[in-house]
Amino acid sequence: MSANTRHTYIQIHPTDNVLVALQDLPAGTLINFDGQQFALAENVAAKHKFTVTELQPGAPIHMYGVLVGKASAPIVQGGAVTVNNIVHAASDFKMGSRKTAWHKPDVSAFENRKFMGYHRADGSVGTANYWLVIPLVFCENRNINVMKEALSAKLGFTKPRGYESEVDSLIDMYQAGKSVEEILRADLELSPENDTAHRLFKNIDGIKFINHDMGCGGTRTDSDALCGLLAGYITHPNVAGATVLSLGCQHAQASILQAEIMKRDPAFSKPLVVLEQQQSGTETAMLHEALKRTFVGLIEADQHERIPAPLSKLCIGLECGGSDGFSGISANPALGYLSDMLVTMGGSVVLAEFPELCGVEQELSDRCVDEATASRFMELMTTYNARAVADGSGFYANPSPGNIKDGLITDAIKSAGAAKKGGTSPVTDVLDYPEKVTKPGLNLLCTPGSDIESTTAEVAAGANIVLFTTGLGTPTGNPITPVVKISTNTKLYQKMPDIIDINCGTIIEGEETIAEAAYRMLDYVIELASVKHRTKAEKLGQDDFIPWKRGVSL
Repeated sequence: MSANTRHTYIQIHPTDNVLVALQDLPAGTLINFDGQQFALAENVAAKHKFTVTELQPGAPIHMYGVLVGKASAPIVQGGAVTVNNIVHAASDFKMGSRKTAWHKPDVSAFENRKFMGYHRADGSVGTANYWLVIPLVFCENRNINVMKEALSAKLGFTKPRGYESEVDSLIDMYQAGKSVEEILRADLELSPENDTAHRLFKNIDGIKFINHDMGCGGTRTDSDALCGLLAGYITHPNVAGATVLSLGCQHAQASILQAEIMKRDPAFSKPLVVLEQQQSGTETAMLHEALKRTFVGLIEADQHERIPAPLSKLCIGLECGGSDGFSGISANPALGYLSDMLVTMGGSVVLAEFPELCGVEQELSDRCVDEATASRFMELMTTYNARAVADGSGFYANPSPGNIKDGLITDAIKSAGAAKKGGTSPVTDVLDYPEKVTKPGLNLLCTPGSDIESTTAEVAAGANIVLFTTGLGTPTGNPITPVVKISTNTKLYQKMPDIIDINCGTIIEGEETIAEAAYRMLDYVIELASVKHRTKAEKLGQDDFIPWKRGVSL
């Protein structure tokens, strides 16, 4: 990337014919670029793009060195690129030659570093130690909630911070006869975080109770995929054991779940409680059995302790949500550099959100280690897009209103920046939802671009930490895997400190290089994996979990 000395605009790739404004630029601002000088024809907001030459309708527009759109109306030199003068366009892709040569980053400072993790029988290492309580079908959601009410507080696993004391204050003011105006003006103090010292089981990080709306009534394909997804969570290195409640007659049968578990871990040995309400008879009988067997399982899970593990045991999920025009310039390439570092050390990274890889298919397929892997990637991309088109919304419709407002006005622009999270290393494997990572290196996982569905799937694939970049802000978390929120700009970091963990706006401001930000993030990840601190999402109890109903989401 090249920027002018005052850091007011930037050219991301030498072949790009648009520049990105790094701050609000008024009309008339003089631009000195590539030996020429011209004035901006109109105001250009920070994160948005403007042309370096005059463009006629049909002219290609390039960013990140790839085609991201075509002019739909004349654009003068120094004119802003907007939804009114550009349409989505992306290059075709085909089977090409292997381009797997890459420059490995310097990892000497991290080669001997370790994290304190939970070692599992299958050789994986967890960054946490959770017990799961999950339904096979939505009919059991209520019983899951009953178990949560019975177990969480008694065992010391209540939410990190509730708002009960705030409600108590409101009740007190109402009973004291305070007016509506006085109540609205009141400054309520947040409750302090709960003390974890009162936990009965000291080596268990929590009991996670998951609800969902699937398992029956949909397609068999979706219910089978749900069983695979849940199996991914049960066999996950961050999970010590699980309780599964089933009604009995649903599509998502316990036998399918067991088969999916064995597919992922043939020597599965974790404590697992599976109960069916239609076999137990009364709800009371099932819940009594579930509570007793879960408690016994917790006793076994509490025997696990953290011991040192090499960084090669980390599996990092790469995610972005609420993206903006700085995502592909700051936080995403910093994640890409970190990804390359982890791959160099033998670890695994997972790049998902296939709708947000539209336009970079050729590069990624060429980076696949062999033609079979490349072929699978291209087939999954083509099939997924065709399904979306059949439903009346192809990949071109991926950018959200928030994305567009902050500079990501075509899917290809959004995708080219999103793909930067995957760094430059070869693609070692391509996975379809809800498959599991089995190879070190860069793995591509077919998921929607929808934040929570994608994060849910990355964790099922084995991610024991998720790094999540955002330019607009999102509280997304996960029940069993820490989700680190990384801001693309300093303004967001300062505005939403309760949900953002790391700021990469320092790159935009010229205070830090991409490599320096990556080193800083990897330090944070190692400490997080050793539970020296918790993410903001964990502190808020943000346990988001949404299975993918295939074909419905972009």
